[in-house]
Amino acid sequence: MLRGKNIVLAVSGSIAAYKIAYLASMLKKLEADVTVLMTKNAVNFINPITFETLTGNKCLIDTFDRNFEYSVEHVSLAKRADVVMVAPASANVIGKLANGIADDMLTTTVMACECKKIIAPAMNTHMYRNPVVQDNIKKLIGYGMEVIMPDTGYLACGDVGEGKMPSEQTLLAYLLREIGHKKDLLGKKVLVTAGPTREKLDPVRFITNYSTGKMGYAIARHCAQRGAEVTLISGKTQLEPPLFVHTAEVESAEEMFEAVKACYQSQDIIIKSAAVADYRPLNVSLEKVKKKDGELSLALTRTKDILQFLGENRVEGQFICGFSMETENLVENSKAKLEKKHVDMIVANNLKQEGAGFGTDTNAVTLITKDQCLELPVMSKEDVAKHIIDTIQSISF
Repeated sequence: MLRGKNIVLAVSGSIAAYKIAYLASMLKKLEADVTVLMTKNAVNFINPITFETLTGNKCLIDTFDRNFEYSVEHVSLAKRADVVMVAPASANVIGKLANGIADDMLTTTVMACECKKIIAPAMNTHMYRNPVVQDNIKKLIGYGMEVIMPDTGYLACGDVGEGKMPSEQTLLAYLLREIGHKKDLLGKKVLVTAGPTREKLDPVRFITNYSTGKMGYAIARHCAQRGAEVTLISGKTQLEPPLFVHTAEVESAEEMFEAVKACYQSQDIIIKSAAVADYRPLNVSLEKVKKKDGELSLALTRTKDILQFLGENRVEGQFICGFSMETENLVENSKAKLEKKHVDMIVANNLKQEGAGFGTDTNAVTLITKDQCLELPVMSKEDVAKHIIDTIQSISF
């Protein structure tokens, strides 16, 4: 994903520096070229050899005893960098960058970079709230740098409050949004539904399905990384809401239908990946369910068909994509659904195929449109999301 991309990680003195080792490893797995800069104080928290081992590149610090040409290294590195992330960013480094002070390898290199700069503050909560630090952060934003707001939690000093550096997964998400993909969805609005719906039987029991929402969340995340304004309407899942996505949580099929109905007209692309429960009980409580021969007899009625509604009420220029889950006659049944629902594409996967379906991190789908049928092998759901959006782009825009 990041092959050919040059990323500079600038590490200042903070206990959170250890997280950058994990981030560097994650970036290398994505085939990025990673160079780490460290301040003198940062070396007290993590050894430069750690970063050199993980990245395969020299770790540059602000001393002159490691056989580096200081005047050359910081300029050449700044020229080839695609993005710079200063994390953890101490109050000292934030102050230097905000006020044009370049007195070590880190600040000199960052100052020389013309690419996007992302700053992740990490410090004691009282220090973070200091008006001087807040003014310096505002200056950085004013100069076009992106500042990741710190988390709130238990800090290394024992205090509880703002100042905790976000997880390495969050830092990675910011980098991927910046350089992970071309921004070919910039200006587009995308609506994604994901996860299962629940139909209550009583305060304890409900009807649902095995959907985990992983596929829909991967699609929403991918569209955001390609520059789209994404709205995700999600049933109850165990997943963290994707960053840079407007997420609305619903429970029942009726709630999902109403949420989709409220915003679908303004969307350019709609991807209905949610596994909506097809039926809901007519009875509010099991106590009201009639018994027949000692067994409970539950009356059910169909829930509203969201995909059918979208197809019949589409706005000119919209692209509508649905999903199908089949155990047999995959292509034939999915083509029939494509025509019946009046949509542009169906993403079909066979529940009998290993590595596909609910709960897995992989999927194997067939992309079906009026003119083509593209069968994809088993791959990660992130890669499936990319293929889905690539296909939509090739057809509609």
